[in-house]
Amino acid sequence: MAGGKERILRRRIRSIQSTKKITRAMELIAASRIVRAQQRVAAARPYSEQITEVIRSLAASGAQLNHPLLGAEREVRKVGFVIIAADRGLCGAYNSSVIRAGERALQAEVARGRDYSLVLVGRKAVSYFRYRRYRIDAAFEGMSDQPTYEDARQVAAAVIEPFETGDIDQVQLVYTQFLSAGTQRVQVRRLMPLDTGAVAEATGELRADYEYEPDPTEILVKLLPRYVEARLFAAMLDAAASEHAARQRAMKSATDNAEDLIVRLTRVMNRARQDAITTEIMEIVGGAEALRHTRQSGAEVLSSLEGAGK
Repeated sequence: MAGGKERILRRRIRSIQSTKKITRAMELIAASRIVRAQQRVAAARPYSEQITEVIRSLAASGAQLNHPLLGAEREVRKVGFVIIAADRGLCGAYNSSVIRAGERALQAEVARGRDYSLVLVGRKAVSYFRYRRYRIDAAFEGMSDQPTYEDARQVAAAVIEPFETGDIDQVQLVYTQFLSAGTQRVQVRRLMPLDTGAVAEATGELRADYEYEPDPTEILVKLLPRYVEARLFAAMLDAAASEHAARQRAMKSATDNAEDLIVRLTRVMNRARQDAITTEIMEIVGGAEALRHTRQSGAEVLSSLEGAGK
């Protein structure tokens, strides 16, 4: 019986060791991808800062702010949500945190009597909201791991057009901001209409004077959609870096747990082996003792028979 238990434990240990190798490999892959994702975030930041500065300069130069993206606040009847999650799992609470934050924001708007529009990035977000029968207006998959600017342009097109036509009155962006490898924070921010005050704060004092040709207003009209695309691209890069960081932590935790479990099961297996050895020794000793008693009893019987014959 003990031998059977030892075999079962040995199989479990081998299985956990195989799982540990997988989680360790995934941890290392995620760690290498974090570095690349951080580099992409840093590389995209100057473009985002520069386009923000140019928009503020255009606004200060007298460009007419009658574009829908910079228009005055209008009555909000329908709110669009862009929720950025991941295509894959095994990244801890990363997906559930951003999805639930988006769902809470959506339900809060519905509670105010407003309609909603959902634009989802990431297979996990699409699966979640589709399973719960939310109305999804646009879904994008295969972008979360290494997003490109073209990906951001596609997502932006899904919200800019309905906003400009008045089908959507406001757009909220829900994503995970990457602060460091150990810290990420879910953000719910207004994407449209653009907050001109926030644009001004983002750039501080103007660092350069520009001369615009042919006309500042015309340039502003062309540039505003690019600004939305840049913000979405920055958010998607942040989300990708956050996903890799969350996956690295999750896989490291899984690897550590596997190691602890292997140690515990090895102790149990060794104890079972010791019990089996002890049982075998006791059986041998017991058998030898029984044999000795049998021989002693046989000798006594022979002695009594010999005595009776005399």
